[in-house]
Amino acid sequence: MEETLNPLLKETGIPLEEYREIVRRLGREPNRLELYLFKVMWSEHCGYKNSRPLLKLLPKEGPAVLQGPGENAGVVEVGEGWAVAFKIESHNHPSAVEPFQGAATGVGGIIRDIVAMGARPIALLNSLRFGRLEEARTRYLVQGVVSGIAHYGNAIGVPTVGGEVYFHPDYQDNPLVNAMCVGLLRVEELKRSRASLSRPVYYVGSKTGRDGIGGAAFASEELEEENQSKRPSVQVGDPFLGKLTLELTLEAIRQDLVEGVQDMGAAGLTSSLAELAHKSGLGLELDLDRVPRRESGMNPLELMLSESQERMVLVPRPGKEKDLEALAARWGLDAVAVAHTLSEPVLRVRFQGQVVAEVPTQALAEAPTYLRQAAESPEAQARRNQSLEGLPRPLSPQEALLSLLASPNLCSRAPIYERYDHQVGTNTVLVPGRGDAAILRIKGTQRGIAVKVDANPRYSKLAPRLGAMHALAEATRNVSVVGARPLAYTDGLNCGNPETPQGYFELSETIQGLAQASHALGLPVVSGNVSLYNEGPHYRIPPTPMVGVVGLLPDLARRAEMGFRQPGELIVLIGGLEGHLGGSEYLWVVHGLEAGAPPPLDLAKEARAQTAIRAFIERGWVRTAHDVAEGGLAVALAEMTFPYGLGATVELRSQAPWEVLLFGEAPSRILFTIAPEHLQAVAEALEERGLSYWVLGQVGGDRLTLLLPRERLEWPLEALRAAWEKPLREVLP
Repeated sequence: MEETLNPLLKETGIPLEEYREIVRRLGREPNRLELYLFKVMWSEHCGYKNSRPLLKLLPKEGPAVLQGPGENAGVVEVGEGWAVAFKIESHNHPSAVEPFQGAATGVGGIIRDIVAMGARPIALLNSLRFGRLEEARTRYLVQGVVSGIAHYGNAIGVPTVGGEVYFHPDYQDNPLVNAMCVGLLRVEELKRSRASLSRPVYYVGSKTGRDGIGGAAFASEELEEENQSKRPSVQVGDPFLGKLTLELTLEAIRQDLVEGVQDMGAAGLTSSLAELAHKSGLGLELDLDRVPRRESGMNPLELMLSESQERMVLVPRPGKEKDLEALAARWGLDAVAVAHTLSEPVLRVRFQGQVVAEVPTQALAEAPTYLRQAAESPEAQARRNQSLEGLPRPLSPQEALLSLLASPNLCSRAPIYERYDHQVGTNTVLVPGRGDAAILRIKGTQRGIAVKVDANPRYSKLAPRLGAMHALAEATRNVSVVGARPLAYTDGLNCGNPETPQGYFELSETIQGLAQASHALGLPVVSGNVSLYNEGPHYRIPPTPMVGVVGLLPDLARRAEMGFRQPGELIVLIGGLEGHLGGSEYLWVVHGLEAGAPPPLDLAKEARAQTAIRAFIERGWVRTAHDVAEGGLAVALAEMTFPYGLGATVELRSQAPWEVLLFGEAPSRILFTIAPEHLQAVAEALEERGLSYWVLGQVGGDRLTLLLPRERLEWPLEALRAAWEKPLREVLP
């Protein structure tokens, strides 16, 4: 048997042991189409073979959670009958091959996930990773990805309100493009991927073509050096058809025409119908002859695996079939009953009157899982343990700050977000560049939500568990410093090949770090995505857990933003003056080193610091706050001067070396300003919480002045801004 099947196994790439498991579950040998159905459903992208056992460690329940992982998106309740649906998804491999369409269809796909829950999308965010900015390929990828995100989001009318981008040599061959979407819904309109017995299942939206065939499997493979052959695996998006599909689906839900909704995303008809049937405890029979198509001569394999965009699956309520068809006709879209549910738990596929595939839905939907051997890379250990003592000082403090502000990882993101419409829909209250997190209003209420996505790949490369903890802590901190209470998060876990001991170690440590931070901060995960095999013959990306947090603002009038804006206000720092150079941006920019241990993280102190700043904002004492993150205290102070062009004079009473004092990094540090009359109350509140704090100085003037014990440092604000604004403007003029 094995000898005769070798060509088919080679064609599909299915390992021999998994083929044997397929035969065991079927009780027979599969035909070619059936084998491809298993290939895509048992890919890591759909089946979570290596990550599912680890993901069980994450807390998934909380007071606000209405829907946790397992559906198209997670949903949390925000009061007054409203709920928020949100999720992050990766589109890494397609974006490496075709950056514009890869990024655009990533946006389109995550929007459909939100719509499938019954929510109207109100915000997009993105988390991007590229290689060296000076490389021509990186600039090509940046331009294509940013243009693709802008094209789809702007055209469909969903604002892009936030995000982050990081440049690192380890992403040179494998960029990361993770898209997050946030939607708003009434609690009673929450939909799930469900169908009752003997119900027709409708295909709605765009017609099926040959684009994107095998995309889910493509996303679960290592990228080869020659990527042009993968172009057929990249989907092509049409935001105008996407808008029609969005509106049709939401109107069908509002009119109570449907009992179940499922996005048709990765693995196309195969995954959407198999998952719908399996979640419903039923089977399903599909007639491929009824599937709308835009290309002639498509065979069953192409129809089942196509990932053509702008398609949804809707299950109408009994007696509402004609109403759904009429509604679709009004929007100019196909709405065709292509399948019906069965009591027998199988996925049966018909083509030209013949059954061409029949497999148990459970066998398809429940891929085998693996617990693998884990071993840390000796190189990572050596980097983390490298001594940072006795480093030279090639730059003065004045030069070092300008160099850091000009770093691709710290410079202005305005050339990126200027391309995005971030106010369409009139929900955006805090726009990009004005705060550590975006804020959106819930119309008709005083409430708002804050959203932020974050990750530091350098920390994760040096210490994957600690890096994941930092990612969640920083994302929640950014939400807290605008005044919102974090409710839950979504995670995009981007790692290398889990079949290697080093790759599995990084995946396992990342998830365990998230679990530890989740429990300590009291924050559940409600949705997410795992993107593995971000690896090639000569590289492996750093483990990159992109964490998207949603928080609730009970009163939009009580919020904070970034930037010194009131002369005479006092500048206060929560946390220690000194940071750590291990894994810091200073160490990389000035010395070209990626070494040392990342800063330690006290999660209990982190929680207290976030609670404190939220309380100050809620009481109306604080209107300006900013997280001290990459680049350290001097960079954070410089960033506070940019929004309103106001400087400050700050005294740093420490004997630590200036590079540790100015550019050392540490968590749980927050800069904020207050009127002098609130200082005593703020100090007492911080002391009650056991938090250290420093009154650093005052806002005012057109310079940033730092007074050290033996040195006075000054920078004209124009010089700081010029260094900060230049790097990305050269790439995206």
